[in-house]
Amino acid sequence: MSELKVKEGDVVLITAASSSVGYSAIQIAKAAGATAIATTRSNVKKQMLLDKGADHVIVTNDEDLVARVMEITEGHGADLIFDAVAGSLLETLAAAAAPGATIFVYGALDETAATPFPLFAALQKGLKVQGYTLFEITNNPVKLEHAKKYIYKGLESGKLVPVLDRTFPLDQIVEAHRYMESNQQNGKITVTTRFS
Repeated sequence: MSELKVKEGDVVLITAASSSVGYSAIQIAKAAGATAIATTRSNVKKQMLLDKGADHVIVTNDEDLVARVMEITEGHGADLIFDAVAGSLLETLAAAAAPGATIFVYGALDETAATPFPLFAALQKGLKVQGYTLFEITNNPVKLEHAKKYIYKGLESGKLVPVLDRTFPLDQIVEAHRYMESNQQNGKITVTTRFS
């Protein structure tokens, strides 16, 4: 199976983009010369997503995702979609996809609904819908070494910068979980501990 690479000129749509994975995906897209379209449910996180590199942000509680993607891309659609939500959103993402696009589903934040396969959009546009977990890389020594080199190079160049939201000491782990469950975070929540 050939590796899919983001390239200059691609349009990458990233759902639930205010997560640490979402911010990383924005940075990877931008490093490749792609246009990064981020989604978030509320307007509260929009400006930070723009400040951290997203070219466009779609607030899904206020905007029609498909219409906005088509407006931004002048009718082309997204070439690559990195989706953390799944559920019924998958059909919407297929409608926002460009012909021949790949939709990577790496999460299931929508636990309320089954994830239907978008058959007609997939047939009409020749879409690829692919599941993804990091174990595809971490369990393969060659891929893992390549990924580590990419990350180290990105960190050294400043193209990849971890986005940290808030740090909690270990004795506040309950508060850290409550904060995570509140969905207020923008980026990674970290927990620190001291060893004697």
